[in-house]
Amino acid sequence: MSSDPHPPVVIDVVSDVVCPWCYIGKRRLEQAIALKPDIPVRVQWRPYFLNPWVPRAGMSRADYLAKKFGSAERYRSIAARVAAAAASVGLVYAVDKIARQPNTLDCHRLIQWAADDPARMKQRLMDLYFAEGGDLSDPEVLVGAARACGLDGDVVRNRLASDADVARVEREARSAQEAGIDGVPCFIFGGRFAVSGAQAPEYLADAIERAAGESQQSREEISGTAV
Repeated sequence: MSSDPHPPVVIDVVSDVVCPWCYIGKRRLEQAIALKPDIPVRVQWRPYFLNPWVPRAGMSRADYLAKKFGSAERYRSIAARVAAAAASVGLVYAVDKIARQPNTLDCHRLIQWAADDPARMKQRLMDLYFAEGGDLSDPEVLVGAARACGLDGDVVRNRLASDADVARVEREARSAQEAGIDGVPCFIFGGRFAVSGAQAPEYLADAIERAAGESQQSREEISGTAV
């Protein structure tokens, strides 16, 4: 049996659902993939804790902004710039709607449980947080997101109340930090090279093409067909 002559480029995306540049970066990656329709890709979503110090039960947004930025007012100029970047790719960052800052461990568990379409779950959680001001520290909000993505709400509720996959998510997030990833989003193309930040779609598209080319060259060298 012959192997697939064009295996997909694997893109590992290390990101967090409450990171606004991850929200924008996900959309820009989708646009990049659309720019290279002839190159098959497989996107894998990897967990990262942007704010590991936020309590498991979450905290008020005002307290979070005061701790991280000094005050909510100080964050406003940053938020305006991010909101404009989000709008440029058709996303909404309704900063004034966000009242609670969640710990995202349970969000990452949900993404892993949505094995058939983790990207849909990730997008739903991001939309809830950034566009709708949803409280992602509320288990019932997470159950609603799960139902919207085709999961059984009762099963998800029970799993959220357990320690299912907690250690796995924490281990993966820790591995990313140990690998030197200290900012997200981080896109790893074909396990060969990484691109940090919510780069322009054209830049990410070039990275996809480069990874595909390097993968093809490696296969040719292994098979002895490289010139």
